[in-house]
Amino acid sequence: MHLVDTTVFYSPTSGGVRRYLTAKHDWLRAHTTHRHSLLVPGDRDQLMPGGISTLSGWHVPGTFTYRLPLAPRKWARMLAQLEPDLIEVGDAFHPAWCAAAVAQARNIPLVAFFHSNLPQILGRRMGGFVRRRTENYIRWLYQRVDVVLTPSQRTRDYLADIGVPHTALQPLGVDSEMFSPQRRVLNLRQTLGLSADTRLLVYAGRFSGEKNIDVLMQAMARLGRPYHLLLIGGGRDATPARNVTVMPFRRAGIELAEWLASCDALVHAGSNETFGLVLLEAMACGLPVIGVDSGAVPEFVDSQVGQLARPRDVESMAAAISDLYQRDLRALGAAARRRVLEHYTWTQAFNQLLQTYASLGVAIDSPTFAPPMVA
Repeated sequence: MHLVDTTVFYSPTSGGVRRYLTAKHDWLRAHTTHRHSLLVPGDRDQLMPGGISTLSGWHVPGTFTYRLPLAPRKWARMLAQLEPDLIEVGDAFHPAWCAAAVAQARNIPLVAFFHSNLPQILGRRMGGFVRRRTENYIRWLYQRVDVVLTPSQRTRDYLADIGVPHTALQPLGVDSEMFSPQRRVLNLRQTLGLSADTRLLVYAGRFSGEKNIDVLMQAMARLGRPYHLLLIGGGRDATPARNVTVMPFRRAGIELAEWLASCDALVHAGSNETFGLVLLEAMACGLPVIGVDSGAVPEFVDSQVGQLARPRDVESMAAAISDLYQRDLRALGAAARRRVLEHYTWTQAFNQLLQTYASLGVAIDSPTFAPPMVA
């Protein structure tokens, strides 16, 4: 059985989609007999069945390391050359059209993963008319797939509201051995030239508009010392407040885990998250999380593991940060890790994913299965 993933949402340095695909590739190789291939953007054309095949593309402005190959025929041809038995596509752009054409020609299942809420992102930037037109496009596109995977129940409800049928709930997961409190090995306060009593927060991710980095900057400026934010990522230029340090991307894996675990808490102002993988990675490291009461975040973050602020509200974000430090950070962090171990490991996620694949009529082997959640 040859399973193939394809998407434009793939950066060689970081990103939640990349971490999902990399973890999936490693887990399938370790726990099943299935062959798994990726077809994603890269710096050259390269076909590697059973590995990472790439198509050359130009850098997308403002996205740090993302590339966009504008060659649908080549994308479809390389996808067909991989001879897949099932295709999962991780975006709603031309790779989805190519995947649909190849799946139809080979008479195989086509799965879509709704990683990013494109209608809401474009609607925020361009208005309600663009959002509605994009929703119409998403509904039209997903009529061509067998099942649409959604990482959160809120995202699944949203797709149902705009008329997308046959969805399946598919949470992501975390490598709980890599992302662990035991990775707290760095003296970041000393590294950053901060005093020992600094209240050290961390954000990790893209500096894109939907992440609301400006809200974090303004909240930190309002709080002042002893609060300090370590902003890890890339993309748009970020003009920091005095108590903000900007750092380039840390490689996903042990390096990122060490930086996360060595802070007090993760703070995240993104209000359109379909999942928010870095939140769970921080929780696995034993960190409480400060997020916003919007998108999928409330499904994973509540008062037992952190604080929620109002979306795009600087005063509320500053208050949530301040309130968190009036609580027992160690107890909150321990509860956060327990939640990840109970519900959000990669083994739990991929067992559930393989059962969804099996429901489409393909021969799947797996050590264990979770209850089916396809509608």
